[in-house]
Amino acid sequence: MSLLPVEPAHRLAERAEEQRWLVTGLWSEQAVGIIGGEPKCCKSFLALDLAVSVAAGTPCLRRFAVPRAGRVLLYAAEDALHIVRQRLEGICAAAGLALADLDVQVITAPTVRLDLAADCKSLEETVAKLAPRLLVLDPFVRMHRIDENASGEVAPLLAYLRELQRRYAVAVVVVHHARKGAGHVRAGQALRGSSEFHAWGDSNLYLRRNGEELTLTVEHRAAPAMPTVMIELTQRIDALALEVVDPRTPQAPAQSSIDDRIIAALVDANHPLPFGELRAVCRVRTATLYERLAALSAAGRLSKSDQGYRLGAT
Repeated sequence: MSLLPVEPAHRLAERAEEQRWLVTGLWSEQAVGIIGGEPKCCKSFLALDLAVSVAAGTPCLRRFAVPRAGRVLLYAAEDALHIVRQRLEGICAAAGLALADLDVQVITAPTVRLDLAADCKSLEETVAKLAPRLLVLDPFVRMHRIDENASGEVAPLLAYLRELQRRYAVAVVVVHHARKGAGHVRAGQALRGSSEFHAWGDSNLYLRRNGEELTLTVEHRAAPAMPTVMIELTQRIDALALEVVDPRTPQAPAQSSIDDRIIAALVDANHPLPFGELRAVCRVRTATLYERLAALSAAGRLSKSDQGYRLGAT
């Protein structure tokens, strides 16, 4: 008979172990999880940014610290190898790094299938030999021929990746697509296919595009999620990389400052001012001044006479 382990209650740990991070705030140490989003949401760029930051020990997105650097093993199933190199070099340039100095190992096999025993064995042996801190697989859809909507087919593949994580102490990032038009549902529920994907992840990153805005939402199984952040894909000379966009202080519309100048000019003059004098004092374009004078007059703040414009209604 095999008994389950037990412990007297008074000997249980008084507090949980301190949260450990692969990338602070973004990805837990040795976590498995998803980078998800609809097409053209920069999922691959985010996965490569994680790879560069972990390999270099530098902040991901130039913002989120990496406590300890380590080797990265990457399989990019959709992009040609020269494209992968170009993207990595662009991210390195944005971070002030040289790609040649980073321990990023790229799997160059034309295919890797998680539903084939031989490929799973090869991937495991590669992980065992190279001992990476992070394994990136991009995207999931190119690594199998199963029905992603069938839980019974998805679960064994995810369980295999979980076993890799536990056996070799490696964090696993899987890039996966979200359903098109699923912006009205919770990010994790928008992932394409079985709900197994959302349930599987210890750390999940979700990218969503709303018009020109691209947002990043983070979920963790065992840590509080940070607030959603806005990011953008930025081109600087030869560097193309994602960056966090800091909230901008809303600026008053331009016409407000012009209105203030018009009112101030009339207050200082203390008598009606012709259009030409107002334009000289306010230093604005003729068309703009006509527009703002008409708006202020319609609002009853100004009136016009033969002598010019003055404060107040007629």
